[in-house]
Formats: sequence, C-alpha cells, structure tokens
Amino acid sequence: MQEKAKNKIIIIGFALILFLFFMINLIKEDEQISITERRKLAQFPKITFETLSSGKFSQNFENYAIDQFVGRDSFRTLKAVWSNYVFKQKDNNGLFLLNNSIYKIEYPLNNGNIQNSAKKINNVCQKYLKGMDVYFSIIPDKTYYLKEDYLSIEPSEVEEIIKNSVEDMEYIDITNSLKLEDYYKTDLHWKQENLKNVVSKIEEKMNLENTSNISYETRQIGNFYGAYYGQLGRKVSPDKLNILSNKVIEDCTTYNYETKKTGKVYDEEKFKSSSDKYDIYLSGAAALIQVENPNAKTEKELILFRDSFGSSLAPLLLENYKKITLVDLRYINSNILGNYINFENQDVLFLYSITVLNQNILK
Repeated sequence: MQEKAKNKIIIIGFALILFLFFMINLIKEDEQISITERRKLAQFPKITFETLSSGKFSQNFENYAIDQFVGRDSFRTLKAVWSNYVFKQKDNNGLFLLNNSIYKIEYPLNNGNIQNSAKKINNVCQKYLKGMDVYFSIIPDKTYYLKEDYLSIEPSEVEEIIKNSVEDMEYIDITNSLKLEDYYKTDLHWKQENLKNVVSKIEEKMNLENTSNISYETRQIGNFYGAYYGQLGRKVSPDKLNILSNKVIEDCTTYNYETKKTGKVYDEEKFKSSSDKYDIYLSGAAALIQVENPNAKTEKELILFRDSFGSSLAPLLLENYKKITLVDLRYINSNILGNYINFENQDVLFLYSITVLNQNILK
C-alpha cells in the first residue's frame, strides 16, 4: 500500500509540474528575439487550410513551442553544465570555456575549402583588378593565441595555400600585430579599440600615410553578448562594446546598395534593435556598402573585400581615402560586381578571417 501511495504521489506531482509549465507558457508573453542566442525566435504560426493539410503547422508549432518555452535559457545552461561537469566533456556545441572566455574549436584546416576560397579571390583579381595595387591578409582565429595546447589552424598554413593559388597580390601578415586580448571574450571578432597595430601594419605595407597619431574618442556603447555566449549556454560576464570616433568618421556617409539607404558609419539604432550588437559597425552584414569621406585630403579610393571583421576596421582607414567600398563575397556573386563598381586605380585589400576561408562560402 505504501508503495502504491508513493507511486500515486510521484504521478500526481509530475502531472502538476507539467500543468504548471503549461499554464505559465500559456499566459506568458512571447519573446521576439533571444539576446543570448542572437537570433529571432519563432512566433505562433498562422492557422490556414494549407498549413494544416501539409503538416507545416505542426512543424512550425513545434519550433514555436521550443523557442518560447519558459526558462529555456536556464535549461540550456543546465545542459551545458551537465555536459561539462557530469560527463566531463571539455566542449559544448564545439565551444569551450577557459578563464571566463569562450572559444570555438576551429579545426581542422580544410585544404580543399581554403584552395576554393583562394581561387574565387584570384578570379576576382584576374577579372577586375589587373594593373591595380592588390593586397590580401588573413585574420587568425583567437584560439591560435592561447598559450595552452588547444587545436587551432596555423595562419602560416593558410597563407601558404593562398599564396600558391593567387597571382599579383602582396601578402600583409598581421599575425604578430594581434594578441588574445584584442578579441572579445564572448565572440569571435576583434575589438576595434585594439586595432592600432593592425592598422599600422596595413598602412606600412600599402604605402599609406601613418595615422597612428590620429586621435579618437573611445565611446562605450554597452554590454556585448557575443555569438559564442548564446551557443555555449553558460553564464559568462558580457564584454563591453566600444566605438572609436572623430570628426572625420562622424562626417562620413554610407550607402547600402541592398537597402538603397544612406546612413552613418556607426548605426547605434542597430545596437538597440539587432540581435547581433556587432551590427553597430556599418549596420552589419551587407553585400555592398560605400563610405564617402567629405574631409579627405586625398582622391584615393579603397575597395575592401571583407567579412564582418572588416566592418570595424574600415572606419580606421578612412583618414587615407576619399571613398571606401566594402564588398562581402558571401552575399554577392563576383560575376556581377562590374555592374556596381567601376574598377579603376583603386587600392584593393582582401581581408578575410580563417573561419570564413575554411568554410568555402565566398561566391
């Protein structure tokens, strides 16, 4: 009898817990975005005959229920802690925590993907950039700068593959211009306020005026929970996101070829509204962005082929150029670039992270 009573209590208790979670989920307001995961959350799907008959409604409702489940972040944290401390797994979702900083295992090097990325870069060079001053540089993953013995891709290996696959380009080695502290703790990106040595190296190799003595105002915008923060599922102190500004940067205007809108170098509205706070730099990912510098002391122009790292670097190169055109080959096919850009006597810099090159996602 005692055993039966105990079983009944367990069943009733479990049912009450399920009912309690059901009621809380029923009355709580749906959230639009997840700050920790930096993405939009699924919303309640529309009920139509088509979605019901095709089965899309049930699939969409399942996604909605998972995204809007009460305490979702706490359960994700519990999973990560369980994996690390109970199952003794060093990583969770391919990420690991070390000294309050999050790292992603970007390994191994995919030789074929690096070669394909290099071929696409070379095709752009051969099609549009003949006779122009063309440079390329590789941004190491931050795991490379760990003193501990963690798996990471050696930048010199990527450099060697690209050098053997491209023509008429000069390599700019920025590996020794960076250190671990120059990257965010919760993200893969570098900190704009720490790029002085990188800018100096680029200016030296591209025969530009040294702007290391240019003064900037450092403005702290707010807390920054990077991409790795949400993916790891562990509680870590946020970074602080800063921007460097001066009159030259403030007077510049940007033009986004996709949205056909003009704007400023730093989009502070994006910081407030976007799930990815790094979008404050040039309004985030875009195929083509043009930045005009009305205070330029030169007529020189730069075409910067880049990924998201270039968004925070480009403002620090504006002192040298009247116009900078940023091209992201992840979002535009290189075959149609001639429809938008008049390639003639510009400086050209290909600046890509090892992460992007190793994924072969350039078009």
